[in-house]
Amino acid sequence: MLNIVWPIFIIISFSYAIFMGNLEELNNSIFNSTNEAIELSINLLGTMCLWNGIMQIAKDTDLIEKLTKFLKPIIKFLFPDLKNNTKIQKEMSMNMIANILGLGNAATPLGLKAMESMQKENKEKDTLTNSMMMFIVINTASIQIIPTTVIAIRNSLGSENPTSIMFPVWIATIAAAIARNIHGKIFDKKDREKIKKHKRKIRK
Repeated sequence: MLNIVWPIFIIISFSYAIFMGNLEELNNSIFNSTNEAIELSINLLGTMCLWNGIMQIAKDTDLIEKLTKFLKPIIKFLFPDLKNNTKIQKEMSMNMIANILGLGNAATPLGLKAMESMQKENKEKDTLTNSMMMFIVINTASIQIIPTTVIAIRNSLGSENPTSIMFPVWIATIAAAIARNIHGKIFDKKDREKIKKHKRKIRK
Protein backbone atom coordinates (compact mmCIF):
# COMPACT_ATOMS: atom_id res chain seq x y z
CA MET A 1 0.00 0.00 0.00
CA LEU A 2 2.79 2.42 0.91
CA ASN A 3 4.40 1.68 -2.47
CA ILE A 4 1.35 3.32 -4.00
CA VAL A 5 0.72 6.12 -1.47
CA TRP A 6 4.25 7.59 -1.36
CA PRO A 7 4.73 7.87 -5.16
CA ILE A 8 1.35 9.62 -5.35
CA PHE A 9 2.43 12.12 -2.68
CA ILE A 10 5.72 12.75 -4.52
CA ILE A 11 4.00 13.27 -7.89
CA ILE A 12 1.44 15.64 -6.34
CA SER A 13 4.19 17.61 -4.58
CA PHE A 14 6.27 18.05 -7.74
CA SER A 15 3.21 18.91 -9.82
CA TYR A 16 2.03 21.50 -7.29
CA ALA A 17 5.52 23.06 -7.07
CA ILE A 18 5.77 23.35 -10.86
CA PHE A 19 2.25 24.77 -11.16
CA MET A 20 2.85 27.36 -8.40
CA GLY A 21 6.34 28.27 -9.63
CA ASN A 22 8.05 26.99 -6.46
CA LEU A 23 10.33 24.41 -8.06
CA GLU A 24 13.47 26.15 -6.79
CA GLU A 25 12.16 26.13 -3.21
CA LEU A 26 11.27 22.46 -3.60
CA ASN A 27 14.82 21.64 -4.73
CA ASN A 28 16.29 23.60 -1.80
CA SER A 29 14.03 21.83 0.67
CA ILE A 30 15.05 18.43 -0.73
CA PHE A 31 18.77 19.13 -0.31
CA ASN A 32 18.26 20.68 3.14
CA SER A 33 16.21 17.70 4.26
CA THR A 34 18.84 15.22 3.11
CA ASN A 35 21.56 17.13 4.99
CA GLU A 36 19.41 17.22 8.14
CA ALA A 37 18.68 13.50 7.80
CA ILE A 38 22.40 12.69 7.65
CA GLU A 39 23.17 14.91 10.65
CA LEU A 40 20.33 13.33 12.62
CA SER A 41 21.55 9.82 11.75
CA ILE A 42 25.08 10.66 12.93
CA ASN A 43 23.76 12.15 16.18
CA LEU A 44 21.60 9.08 16.83
CA LEU A 45 24.43 6.69 16.00
CA GLY A 46 26.38 7.60 19.12
CA THR A 47 23.38 7.08 21.39
CA MET A 48 22.50 3.78 19.74
CA CYS A 49 26.08 2.50 20.02
CA LEU A 50 26.21 3.42 23.71
CA TRP A 51 23.00 1.67 24.73
CA ASN A 52 23.46 -1.32 22.43
CA GLY A 53 26.90 -1.76 23.98
CA ILE A 54 25.39 -1.61 27.45
CA MET A 55 22.82 -4.25 26.46
CA GLN A 56 25.60 -6.50 25.10
CA ILE A 57 27.56 -6.15 28.34
CA ALA A 58 24.40 -6.92 30.33
CA LYS A 59 23.81 -9.98 28.13
CA ASP A 60 27.31 -11.31 28.84
CA THR A 61 26.93 -10.86 32.62
CA ASP A 62 24.38 -12.12 35.13
CA LEU A 63 22.48 -8.82 35.02
CA ILE A 64 19.98 -10.19 32.50
CA GLU A 65 19.40 -13.19 34.76
CA LYS A 66 18.59 -10.88 37.67
CA LEU A 67 16.30 -8.72 35.58
CA THR A 68 14.63 -11.85 34.21
CA LYS A 69 13.90 -13.00 37.75
CA PHE A 70 12.51 -9.55 38.54
CA LEU A 71 10.21 -9.66 35.49
CA LYS A 72 9.31 -13.34 35.96
CA PRO A 73 6.11 -12.75 38.03
CA ILE A 74 4.88 -10.21 35.46
CA ILE A 75 5.69 -12.52 32.54
CA LYS A 76 3.97 -15.47 34.27
CA PHE A 77 0.84 -13.37 34.78
CA LEU A 78 0.78 -12.03 31.22
CA PHE A 79 1.91 -15.27 29.55
CA PRO A 80 0.53 -18.20 31.61
CA ASP A 81 1.08 -20.58 28.67
CA LEU A 82 4.86 -20.02 28.89
CA LYS A 83 5.37 -20.32 32.64
CA ASN A 84 7.62 -23.40 32.22
CA ASN A 85 9.61 -22.15 29.23
CA THR A 86 12.59 -20.27 30.69
CA LYS A 87 14.25 -19.80 27.27
CA ILE A 88 11.35 -17.78 25.86
CA GLN A 89 10.93 -15.93 29.14
CA LYS A 90 14.55 -14.79 28.95
CA GLU A 91 14.15 -13.64 25.33
CA MET A 92 11.01 -11.72 26.29
CA SER A 93 12.77 -10.16 29.27
CA MET A 94 15.63 -8.88 27.11
CA ASN A 95 13.14 -7.44 24.63
CA MET A 96 11.17 -5.71 27.40
CA ILE A 97 14.33 -4.32 29.00
CA ALA A 98 15.44 -2.88 25.66
CA ASN A 99 12.01 -1.28 25.19
CA ILE A 100 12.04 0.13 28.73
CA LEU A 101 15.36 1.80 27.95
CA GLY A 102 13.90 3.21 24.73
CA LEU A 103 16.13 1.08 22.50
CA GLY A 104 13.71 0.20 19.74
CA ASN A 105 16.52 -0.87 17.37
CA ALA A 106 17.90 -3.28 19.96
CA ALA A 107 14.44 -4.50 20.98
CA THR A 108 13.35 -5.46 17.46
CA PRO A 109 15.74 -8.40 16.85
CA LEU A 110 15.20 -9.60 20.42
CA GLY A 111 11.44 -9.51 19.88
CA LEU A 112 11.72 -11.38 16.58
CA LYS A 113 13.81 -14.06 18.30
CA ALA A 114 11.15 -14.48 21.00
CA MET A 115 8.40 -14.71 18.37
CA GLU A 116 10.40 -17.31 16.44
CA SER A 117 10.77 -19.42 19.59
CA MET A 118 7.03 -19.13 20.35
CA GLN A 119 6.17 -20.13 16.79
CA LYS A 120 8.22 -23.31 17.21
CA GLU A 121 6.08 -24.18 20.24
CA ASN A 122 2.86 -23.20 18.44
CA LYS A 123 0.81 -26.25 17.45
CA GLU A 124 -1.39 -24.28 15.04
CA LYS A 125 1.18 -22.68 12.74
CA ASP A 126 -1.37 -20.58 10.87
CA THR A 127 -2.83 -18.98 14.03
CA LEU A 128 -1.19 -16.75 16.61
CA THR A 129 -1.30 -17.98 20.19
CA ASN A 130 -2.60 -15.78 23.02
CA SER A 131 0.98 -15.30 24.17
CA MET A 132 2.13 -14.19 20.72
CA MET A 133 -0.72 -11.68 20.41
CA MET A 134 -0.09 -10.34 23.90
CA PHE A 135 3.64 -10.01 23.19
CA ILE A 136 3.02 -8.11 19.94
CA VAL A 137 0.73 -5.62 21.66
CA ILE A 138 3.11 -5.10 24.60
CA ASN A 139 5.84 -4.33 22.05
CA THR A 140 3.53 -1.91 20.27
CA ALA A 141 2.70 -0.15 23.55
CA SER A 142 6.44 -0.22 24.31
CA ILE A 143 6.59 0.90 27.94
CA GLN A 144 9.60 3.23 28.18
CA ILE A 145 11.22 4.57 31.33
CA ILE A 146 14.01 6.21 29.35
CA PRO A 147 12.85 7.13 25.79
CA THR A 148 16.44 7.26 24.56
CA THR A 149 15.72 7.62 20.84
CA VAL A 150 13.13 10.38 21.29
CA ILE A 151 15.42 12.31 23.65
CA ALA A 152 18.30 12.01 21.18
CA ILE A 153 16.11 13.30 18.32
CA ARG A 154 14.83 16.23 20.37
CA ASN A 155 18.37 17.07 21.44
CA SER A 156 19.68 16.96 17.86
CA LEU A 157 16.88 19.30 16.74
CA GLY A 158 17.84 21.91 19.35
CA SER A 159 15.19 21.31 22.01
CA GLU A 160 15.76 23.43 25.14
CA ASN A 161 14.60 20.57 27.38
CA PRO A 162 14.81 17.26 25.48
CA THR A 163 13.96 15.16 28.57
CA SER A 164 10.63 16.94 29.17
CA ILE A 165 8.97 14.25 27.03
CA MET A 166 9.64 11.55 29.64
CA PHE A 167 6.56 12.02 31.85
CA PRO A 168 4.05 12.08 28.93
CA VAL A 169 5.79 9.01 27.46
CA TRP A 170 5.38 7.15 30.77
CA ILE A 171 1.67 7.97 30.89
CA ALA A 172 0.99 7.08 27.23
CA THR A 173 2.92 3.79 27.13
CA ILE A 174 1.76 2.50 30.54
CA ALA A 175 -1.88 3.40 29.80
CA ALA A 176 -1.69 1.66 26.40
CA ALA A 177 -0.16 -1.49 27.93
CA ILE A 178 -2.73 -1.64 30.76
CA ALA A 179 -5.66 -1.11 28.38
CA ARG A 180 -4.45 -3.91 26.08
CA ASN A 181 -3.82 -6.33 28.94
CA ILE A 182 -7.31 -5.78 30.34
CA HIS A 183 -8.78 -6.28 26.88
CA GLY A 184 -6.65 -9.37 26.34
CA LYS A 185 -7.67 -11.06 29.58
CA ILE A 186 -11.35 -10.42 28.88
CA PHE A 187 -11.70 -11.00 25.13
CA ASP A 188 -8.80 -13.15 23.87
CA LYS A 189 -10.37 -16.46 24.86
CA LYS A 190 -13.68 -15.51 23.25
CA ASP A 191 -11.91 -14.41 20.08
CA ARG A 192 -9.93 -17.64 19.85
CA GLU A 193 -13.11 -19.71 20.27
CA LYS A 194 -14.69 -17.79 17.39
CA ILE A 195 -11.60 -18.45 15.24
CA LYS A 196 -11.70 -22.18 16.04
CA LYS A 197 -15.40 -22.39 15.18
CA HIS A 198 -14.76 -20.56 11.92
CA LYS A 199 -11.96 -23.01 11.04
CA ARG A 200 -14.23 -25.99 11.77
CA LYS A 201 -16.85 -24.60 9.41
CA ILE A 202 -14.26 -24.11 6.65
CA ARG A 203 -12.96 -27.67 7.07
CA LYS A 204 -16.48 -29.08 6.85
